[in-house]
Amino acid sequence: MKAQFWSFDVIFAMVVFSSALFLLSFVWLGVSNQYATSYGMGTQIMQAQLQGLQVRILAQGTPTNWNSVVNVTKLSTWANISIGLGSGTGQLSLSKISTLMAMSNYNATTYQATKALLGVGYDYYVLINSTNIKLSLGLSPYNYNPYTIVVAKQSATLNGMPVTMQIILWTNKTLGVI
Repeated sequence: MKAQFWSFDVIFAMVVFSSALFLLSFVWLGVSNQYATSYGMGTQIMQAQLQGLQVRILAQGTPTNWNSVVNVTKLSTWANISIGLGSGTGQLSLSKISTLMAMSNYNATTYQATKALLGVGYDYYVLINSTNIKLSLGLSPYNYNPYTIVVAKQSATLNGMPVTMQIILWTNKTLGVI
């Protein structure tokens, strides 16, 4: 009876079990590495978009008077513009800030359209602060349970006063394999 225990059936079962365990380990390691790589690339993509947004916000935009061309309620007037909040003299333009604020706050569709115009795929939030000024553009991440936030700080001038800009990109989705 003892010799029957090591029969071909038991040996075959052990080979199948060992192979399944090896295959599961191999797949698990691959998914884990892919998730880590994707998450790292997702963060790098967010950082790159944040740097691009920082440059675009300080630029004048195209045309330089884009804020007078845009009708907030008609997306068709947004077709050939590039958003920038600069005035060309090294200062931010309050009228451009007001126009972008109206565009991003009108409704969900216009907010999504401003993301495309700003060249970002993530949600954005821009705070402009000084002792007398507190302006915000976009959606605050703190109301939406963010998963990832990247922040850049920028000094600027608005109406002759120094201001601090906090430019935030955020998402409430994972950056890994979905």
